[in-house]
Amino acid sequence: MSITINNKKTFNVLVNVHNEVVAWLQRGGYMISNQILQNTIDGLKTIARVDFEVLDTEGKEVATTAEIPFGGRKEAVEFVKSQADSQEIQGCQFFKIYDDQQPEYVLVTIGSDENAYLVGKMAAFQIQNLMIAYKERFDKDNFVKNLLLDNLLVIDIYSRAKKLHIQTEVNRVAMIVETDNKDSNILEMLRGFLGVNSLDFITAVDERDVIVVKDLSEGDSVKEIEKAARAMESFLKKEGMTGIRVAYGTVVKEIKEVSRSYKEAKMAMDVGKIFFDDRSIIAYNQLGIGRLIYQLPIPLCKMFIKEIFGDKSPDDFDEETLTTIQKFFENSLNVSETSRQLFIHRNTLVYRLDKLQKTTGLDLRIFEDAITFRIALMVVKYMNFMENFEY
Repeated sequence: MSITINNKKTFNVLVNVHNEVVAWLQRGGYMISNQILQNTIDGLKTIARVDFEVLDTEGKEVATTAEIPFGGRKEAVEFVKSQADSQEIQGCQFFKIYDDQQPEYVLVTIGSDENAYLVGKMAAFQIQNLMIAYKERFDKDNFVKNLLLDNLLVIDIYSRAKKLHIQTEVNRVAMIVETDNKDSNILEMLRGFLGVNSLDFITAVDERDVIVVKDLSEGDSVKEIEKAARAMESFLKKEGMTGIRVAYGTVVKEIKEVSRSYKEAKMAMDVGKIFFDDRSIIAYNQLGIGRLIYQLPIPLCKMFIKEIFGDKSPDDFDEETLTTIQKFFENSLNVSETSRQLFIHRNTLVYRLDKLQKTTGLDLRIFEDAITFRIALMVVKYMNFMENFEY
């Protein structure tokens, strides 16, 4: 049966119900709940001034704006068994709502006129689509989680992707978003920001991180990723979030490779916290030597530090020495420029460097010794991070 919307009031009913569906999906809902059904029919009643009741297939009430005048429980059960999709019974309109071609709910519109039928038909249609959308969203979310965690065989990845209508050969990148606001629902915020119609996947595999699997165009992927990361950071700042960090892996072209990009993003997040704590956005391909150090076993790191510093550690150096070392490295081992920036005489800087050489056996004015010292400082920083890291 075709339905013609012939008045503005009825059209507004459809628009408002549709907006409710989209808004709730954007807030990150997975499975339809009785409360959502109640909110939907409450909104419909306010707009259309028609009462509704939603029953399960056994005639039990799920949501209602008013009791069916004649009870309706028995009638609902009989209606479910019938072949009809809609039926008028004792001055009420009954509609079936399906899940996988099986009746899941019965929607009852209280009223026998054409407007009651039309509004009920539209409400049933919206609830039907709502159930489909939630189920698909839930299935996709589980698929993406298992994909990221390498819980799927390759053959399962492609068969499930096809079933869920997910393209398998698209440029994608895994991005991880963290903030210091552990009690805030960043997942729902980002879902709302990226929108329900986005081709990106937004999920979480633990309590610490939100993962965005971003769908990329065929153009300049690097600029597109940076733009997306900045946009998410800016949005979360406006929402009052602090300590925002975004890390991302390399671009992959096959869906089976998404987990690799995710692992790279995780490494980028950790390495960024250790060696690039001044950056809010960090890419896996920008980690440099930090990526190598991060993969070293701790016993090997301790052995290396003992060889360089003996029983001492860079943590034992005073603040003046550490500042001098840092400035010297920042100025590419240039004595004149370093002394100028530290507001000290050149001879004072030379004295400090000589003193450091006597303590460690390394002369930072010699490139090879400077490299060794620089790596040693990074190794100590990595060890301290791993010692204090909270899993």
